[in-house]
Formats: sequence, structure tokens, C-alpha cells
Amino acid sequence: MKIYITSVFVDDQEKALRFYTETLGFVKKHDIPLGGEARWLTVVSPEDPEGTELLLEPSGHPAVPPYKTALVKDGIPATSFAVDDVQAEFDRLRGLGVRFTQEPLDMGEVTTAVLDDTCGNLIQIVRTK
Repeated sequence: MKIYITSVFVDDQEKALRFYTETLGFVKKHDIPLGGEARWLTVVSPEDPEGTELLLEPSGHPAVPPYKTALVKDGIPATSFAVDDVQAEFDRLRGLGVRFTQEPLDMGEVTTAVLDDTCGNLIQIVRTK
């Protein structure tokens, strides 16, 4: 068994697609209309195009807004992405105007930073040693 798809709830799928592709560097994998404005919209790492997909899922369910608000209020990332160099990625993303809620932090076995994805989520970038 392996993870095939994981998801983050996003306030606006089009805005999320732009951020996750143009800013973070993922590539669009699937974009299937589901009726109304909702889409089955996934992105993948260009380094692993057949790997785990990230579903940019609409935040339409009534339970989602309080859930997302609570996570952000408590500083809890919705998901985590591996990077080769947290400081370099932090510098690149900050140069693109990305807002971080946690600057790079070395915690021994891992280095992390946390960013705002502009779609209602905090996202952690991490490098394990």
C-alpha cells in the first residue's frame, strides 16, 4: 500500500493552482470539472510526476472553514513538503513575496519553515538530515 493522493482544502482553486504551480513549482496533473465551479484539480512534483498527487480541494463543506481557521490560529501546517535546502527555498519564496509564519528553524534532525499558501493554509517545508 502507498499514498496515492493527499489533499489540502483551498478557498479558491484557481488561485491555489497559480500559487502551487507558479510559486511553489508543482505541475498540474489533473483538472476535471465536477459540475458547478468545483474541479478535481491535482498537482505533482516535477521531480516525481507519477508520485503522490496533491488535491487542491474546495473548502465548500461546512466543517472545513472552522477546521482551517483553528489550524492557522494554532500555527499548525495543513501538510509538509520536503525540500533539499530549507534556507535556499525560504530565500527563493520570500523573494517571490511569500509570507512565512516561521523562518527556517534547525531542530537537530530536521530543519523547517512554515509559509502561508494564500488559500487559507499553513504549509511546512522540511529537510531531514
